[in-house]
Amino acid sequence: MYFLGSILLLSTIFGGYIFSDKYFASEPKTGKEEFGEKVVITLPTGKKVYTYENLIVEEDGKLLYKGERNTIDLSGGVVVYEDWKD
Repeated sequence: MYFLGSILLLSTIFGGYIFSDKYFASEPKTGKEEFGEKVVITLPTGKKVYTYENLIVEEDGKLLYKGERNTIDLSGGVVVYEDWKD
């Protein structure tokens, strides 16, 4: 009986260690993306868009901002490489 209890206790501790190591990592494992240089896009209306160069693409002659969840048409805007504050 004592032997079974100690094996159960050790396996519970070991399983808890494996579970906590897998699900409660000290550092989140998100893929760090390289966004490129900071840019400012001045639209024809005068408004400014602050973003990174790798989030801007050109498709079918249009300048597009492609974020994680949305796409914005920035056609006609002037792109200037400028270090803006976060």
